[in-house]
Amino acid sequence: MCPITAVPEGREVTVALVAGGSAASRRLTELGLVPGRIVAVMQNSGGPLLLRLGDSRFALGKGVAEKVFVKDD
Repeated sequence: MCPITAVPEGREVTVALVAGGSAASRRLTELGLVPGRIVAVMQNSGGPLLLRLGDSRFALGKGVAEKVFVKDD
């Protein structure tokens, strides 16, 4: 298990844990980042991460993204 910030571009991983305070956890849950969901890292080049979850794409800043822990499928 590692933070999603450590996942290279182009990889699909499964959300294992969402850590952090209630506000951050709530925001990530609203985006669909919940344990068991598969998410693809589209861009991870030092700035915000671009993620794909189903048909949706969104960006997460590094600080928030470090609260999302994932595992390889």
